[in-house]
Amino acid sequence: MSFFEVKNIVKNFGGLRAVNDISFTMEQGEILGLIGPNGSGKTTIFNLINGFYPLTSGEIYFKGRRIDGLPPHKICALGIGRTFQVVKPLKRMSVLDNVMVGAFLRTSSIAMARARALDVLEFCGLYHRRDMDARNLTIADRKRLEIARALATEPQLLLLDETAAGLNPKETEEAIEIILKIKRAGITIIIVEHIMKVIMGISDRILAISFGREIAIGTPKEIVNHPEVIKAYLGEAYA
Repeated sequence: MSFFEVKNIVKNFGGLRAVNDISFTMEQGEILGLIGPNGSGKTTIFNLINGFYPLTSGEIYFKGRRIDGLPPHKICALGIGRTFQVVKPLKRMSVLDNVMVGAFLRTSSIAMARARALDVLEFCGLYHRRDMDARNLTIADRKRLEIARALATEPQLLLLDETAAGLNPKETEEAIEIILKIKRAGITIIIVEHIMKVIMGISDRILAISFGREIAIGTPKEIVNHPEVIKAYLGEAYA
C-alpha cells in the first residue's frame, strides 16, 4: 500500500479538460516535484487533492483511505496541509495569531495552540516576528508564514505551491533549507515550482505535465534530459 496514491484523476471545467488521466504514487518521506507550463493543471491537481474541487473521475487515496469527495477541512484533519501560490495572511492579526489559527485544528486549548505555533515559528525562522502584524511582513516572510500556518495543522503530507516565487537568490536558498528541514522532520511533500534550481535540487522524483497530461515522471536527471519535457517546458538550454 502506497502512502499516497492518485489514480487516473480527471477534472473538467465545462468543455475544458484541465487534468487528464493523471496517476502517481508516493512513499512516506518523499519529495515529488510537479512542473509544467503555466496553465498546465498543477494548482488544479492540488485543489483536487485537498478537496477544493471535486473530481470529474478518478480516485485519490491517503494511507489506504479513499479521500476524494471529502471536504477540505476533513482532508486537512486527516493530515494533508497546503500552501497557496498567492499568500493571503490574516493581515490585521499578529504572525503568532495567524499560526495559532492552524494549530486549533488539533486542540481547543489556547495554551497548547500557542505553544505549537511558537514551535512552528521557531522552525520556520519567524519567531522574532511573532508579535508583528502579518500585513507588515516582507514577501519572503509572508511565504514563511504560509508554510508555518500549514505546518501548524501537523500535516503528514504537505502541498507547497510556488514557495520560492518572487524571492531573491538568498531568500530562495533559505526557502530550500526550510523545505529540506520539513523533509527531515518526516513530512512527505508535493511541490509546484517554476524555479529549476529549487525543483531539481530538492525533489526525489519529478512529474512533468502539459495541458493536463503527464509528459514524464522520473528522477531529476531523467526529467531534465527527457526530450518531451525539454520541448514542452524546459527549453533547449536544459538539453
